[in-house]
Amino acid sequence: MTRALRPSTNWLLAFVAVAIVLRYGAPSRQTFIFFSAALGIIPLAGWLGRATEHLTARCGEGVGGLLNATFGNAAELIIGLMALKNGLTAIVKASLTGSIIGNILLVLGASILAGGVRRKVQRFNASGARSQSTMLLLAAIAMIAPATYHHLTGPAQRGRELNLSTEISVVLLFTYAVSLLFSLHTHKAFFVGKPTAAEEVEGSWSLSRSIAVLGASTGLIAWVSEILVGSVESAASSLGMSDLFVGVIIVAIIGNAAEHSSAIRAAWHDRMDLSLGIAVGSSIQIALFVAPALVLASFLLAPHPMELLFTPAELLAVGLAVLITSQIAGDGESNWLEGVQLLAVYVIFGLVFYFLPETAETARQH
Repeated sequence: MTRALRPSTNWLLAFVAVAIVLRYGAPSRQTFIFFSAALGIIPLAGWLGRATEHLTARCGEGVGGLLNATFGNAAELIIGLMALKNGLTAIVKASLTGSIIGNILLVLGASILAGGVRRKVQRFNASGARSQSTMLLLAAIAMIAPATYHHLTGPAQRGRELNLSTEISVVLLFTYAVSLLFSLHTHKAFFVGKPTAAEEVEGSWSLSRSIAVLGASTGLIAWVSEILVGSVESAASSLGMSDLFVGVIIVAIIGNAAEHSSAIRAAWHDRMDLSLGIAVGSSIQIALFVAPALVLASFLLAPHPMELLFTPAELLAVGLAVLITSQIAGDGESNWLEGVQLLAVYVIFGLVFYFLPETAETARQH
């Protein structure tokens, strides 16, 4: 993308300083801290996306998508760890759900729409997309299984539910490790797009500069995300929003800011394999790595260990999001209308979670 088509958001970096100053100088201004931290993450995500773009030019689409998903989800993992430490298990679970549906509906939908505005049809590797869709289905099954067990046995079996969640987490971590072997080694051709002129990155950075910017932006995102977590409950209360809506929509959108910019920019350049690798790959990484890692970490950090037990509304949202994403990604091509469809589903889910009564949240607190 030319410099003229990439408006700078660097002026928003001022909000990073504002958030830090308010956090330590005026901790009672929770709502202002929340919005300052949220705005500060936007330019940091932009820098992370540009660094990943330059690394991708050197490493290829598959590795680039993995790098972006990994560094983008670093913020999500930090947010989860800080929230667990503060006993905010409900928000942790909701943010995990929100990240999964946010990446495959909001991020992918916006990416397909952005790329489709410039081109009638965009194509990508159908075999790789179907493989990723199957991994998403596995993630949905892993989320549904503990809830099914809970409703079959009742809340009296909480000890067994915790054991089940722990063992499922181990299975998911192993599956994720094997999937990396598949995508980066044995079947990496499934995740490599066709070379195009748009793949030439303007003003190519050196490898050391790309890694340095990637590490610095990730570290700052983690710091600002920690500030964000500390203010989220007070801000949500003052704005009249439920913990479930804040976790599924607000925290998830902020935590995925890095993926938003990078995936949309990749689709704009007609690099749909990379865009899919970022959006869908990030959801897979959340479900198969971040969620089980947080379950295991909760034994050390949280006042009470966390189970992989989600509300019926969250499970329905994830299941339907996986279904429509599989339908759109399965044929190896996309157009702008499919992007609008994904975004419409995300807006519908957002409205449902916003209007969902507070009493529905008690289903997660056994």
